Amino acid sequence: MRRDIFQAIADPTRRAIIALIALQAMTPNAIAEHFDTTRQAVSKHLKILTECELIRQQHQGREIYYQLEIEKMKEIDKWLEQFRKIWEDRFNQLDDLLLTLKDK
Repeated sequence: MRRDIFQAIADPTRRAIIALIALQAMTPNAIAEHFDTTRQAVSKHLKILTECELIRQQHQGREIYYQLEIEKMKEIDKWLEQFRKIWEDRFNQLDDLLLTLKDK
């Protein structure tokens, strides 16, 4: 079964993993050290993120490093963009209202 990126980021642990490896590529063990869960549970999250192409594996010698796939993150950003415009319009309306109230 193919998961989509929104299913992947729905889980708080997976969002935390994304935040961790956004800064630098990390091994599964290094990632697991940041969580109070089993290494197997972290591996399952990594598998889901990899299936959704939000992260990718890079082999360096005997180690596997996971790193963020920026292009997939852009898909999320593109989807959110439609809501940014709505939020900005509402904040501008609020600013206008507050200025009107302040002038009275």
